[in-house]
Amino acid sequence: MLTGTQGASSTPAGSPWRYGRADARFTVVEYADLECPFCRAYFAVLKRWIDAHPEVNWQWYHLPLSMHEPAASAQARLVECVGQTGGSTAFWQAVEWVYANTRGEGQGLPEGLRYPGLTADAQRCLDSDRPDAVIRAQADEAAKQRIAVTPTLRLQDNQSGKTLLLHGPVEGDALMSAIDLLTAGDAEAPSTKVMPADAAGDIPR
Repeated sequence: MLTGTQGASSTPAGSPWRYGRADARFTVVEYADLECPFCRAYFAVLKRWIDAHPEVNWQWYHLPLSMHEPAASAQARLVECVGQTGGSTAFWQAVEWVYANTRGEGQGLPEGLRYPGLTADAQRCLDSDRPDAVIRAQADEAAKQRIAVTPTLRLQDNQSGKTLLLHGPVEGDALMSAIDLLTAGDAEAPSTKVMPADAAGDIPR
């Protein structure tokens, strides 16, 4: 399960869910789909990087892609309800479990497989429309920023308010280069080390 020195429990609970230090100067906002194979492979990579860089935290935005429906929204509803009823650590553990068990590409979880940590409160949430508004709002926010692929990262400097949009699974070196751009005040400059989502092959380690 999810562990690390910069764990999710160090930040306030609530969607959009955050992993890492609440007082981190930088935030990596990830727009992700729980049926996306690139997102699944990148999850552990990004988590390890965040654990090693306490000056950066990680925020999750749901972006279920139409090509992966209805499974993508079903998984988003599951992790959101687990988080809403169990808190931040429970949310990230549920994301990790989904990625470990889903067949991906819209195929969803194996038939009959249920989340082992599902509480009665989480089930009541799933039986309601509570998670739908959150997921819809986050997907709408992505659409406003013309984000249509996953994973997409938005790196933000919480001190200056400047941001950079990074497409695809991004190597740690490229993230550090993007941070350098933000702190240099050159937020509009592109990062040549970013891997485009439409050309992504092997996920960087």
